[in-house]
Amino acid sequence: MMKKPSEIARQLLGADYDKLDEHTRNVARHIASRTHIARHPGTAAGGSVGQRAADAVARFGGSWTFIGLFVVVLLAWVGINTAALTGLTGVFDPYPYILLNLVLSMLAAIQAPIILMSNNRQSEKDRAHAEHDYEVNLKAELEIMLLHEKFDQLRQQQWTELLAMQHQQIALLAKLLGDTGQPVEARSSSGPAPV
Repeated sequence: MMKKPSEIARQLLGADYDKLDEHTRNVARHIASRTHIARHPGTAAGGSVGQRAADAVARFGGSWTFIGLFVVVLLAWVGINTAALTGLTGVFDPYPYILLNLVLSMLAAIQAPIILMSNNRQSEKDRAHAEHDYEVNLKAELEIMLLHEKFDQLRQQQWTELLAMQHQQIALLAKLLGDTGQPVEARSSSGPAPV
């Protein structure tokens, strides 16, 4: 017996289907149609070339490999220019290392927005995953509520059937006792009844 999403919403959530938010309506539709909740499209690892490049730059910029290479380049730069101060080679960036400061500033100016783009994209992915998790958890909770209702109905049906059988047994026992003319207490003390 398939229920409509509006019936599911009214029965389990106690609200009208039209008044529910998009995710809760989606869950009610999935429960009514007995289907699973799939990941939303657009949460895949794809994206435009710029987005994938931003992810790669952020991944590399936040790695120990980048830090190690960065330290090596800085030490080489300072070492070469320090050697130049001692007169061993020609100086291309004298002691306050103004050219090095300019390169580092340009690197930071380019790297920061790229990392921010990657973080924004990761936030969108996380939000989509959180929405999916919410829908799956809500569906599981509502399915459990439906199971509880089914168990309660089965238990109520079994009690009703058990009571009906007990009434039949009492009626049969009363009929048997009425045929023999013995009260129940006398029969139980005298042993089993003859057949």
